[in-house]
Amino acid sequence: KGIPHHFRAIVWQLRGNATDMPVKNQYSELLKMSSPCEKLIRRDIARTYPEHEFFKGQDSLGQEVLFNVMKAYSLVDREVGYCQGSAFIVGLLLMQMPEEEAFCVFVRLMQEYRLRELFKPSMAELGLCIYQFCFLPQEQLPELNVHFRSQSFHTSMYASSWFLTLFLTFLPLPVATRIFDIFMYEGLEIIFRVGLAILQYNQTDLIQLDMEGMSQHFQKVIPHQFDSCPDKLILRAYQVKYNPKRMKKLEKEYTTIKNKEMEEQIEIKRLRTENRLLKQRIETLEKESAALADRLIQGQVTRAQEAEENYIIKRELAVVRQQCNTASESLE
Repeated sequence: KGIPHHFRAIVWQLRGNATDMPVKNQYSELLKMSSPCEKLIRRDIARTYPEHEFFKGQDSLGQEVLFNVMKAYSLVDREVGYCQGSAFIVGLLLMQMPEEEAFCVFVRLMQEYRLRELFKPSMAELGLCIYQFCFLPQEQLPELNVHFRSQSFHTSMYASSWFLTLFLTFLPLPVATRIFDIFMYEGLEIIFRVGLAILQYNQTDLIQLDMEGMSQHFQKVIPHQFDSCPDKLILRAYQVKYNPKRMKKLEKEYTTIKNKEMEEQIEIKRLRTENRLLKQRIETLEKESAALADRLIQGQVTRAQEAEENYIIKRELAVVRQQCNTASESLE
């Protein structure tokens, strides 16, 4: 049945080893500082659980403490800064505990539960999760996988938010909270399990739909299938096959692929730089060649002019000599 509501705050803190963290003592000082992410955070907090009573209204306590926690984290981890999906996780924590405790649990989640890699600007961990998840329907739901491929319905189109918000933006809050209870114990494994269970449960319907139909099914039908019975989804999640060794192997494959891509990108960048320098050299040589041709042409023109002038002078000289000879003969 999940963790009882009145025990969640303490259980999550204990399970995350987030009690008496040194960073808690910095929290009040962090709130006095300014963060370059403040505008982004302010813009997004109104979109975080907009229908939940705690977060309703621009001046609500929920929005204020959510802003505080997100701002504080953006200051202690400037590489990550702020990512919108993380606000839903912090929002869930704030529904269960005061802001200082929520901040500490969130810091621990980022450090120990792979979330920091998910929320880095590169989102490298999200790429890994999507790569790993692709193989689950491929190996366990081959018919559905073939249909997805035929419709160009890529895994990232429906599963990205599952990993970035831990189903908090996809499933009703009571169901997502149950999943989060398990996440605190098992990490991202439960996200893979639940994701595959959802596909398994909807396989028959999805195979009958085109891309647009599948998108609508994911948005409007699936989120409400387990409203009345979250246990049904949890039980299904533990019936699917999940092999940690297989996941580790896929992680190594993904790392190898990405390293190769990075090497190729470096080589492409080197070749582009070399090509650019060669083009610049060609342009320089073309300019020098054009200038030389101009000088040669100018030289030829000059020589032609000099030859013409020389010819005229010779003619004039011949005329003068003739006149001189004529004059001499006359004198004699």
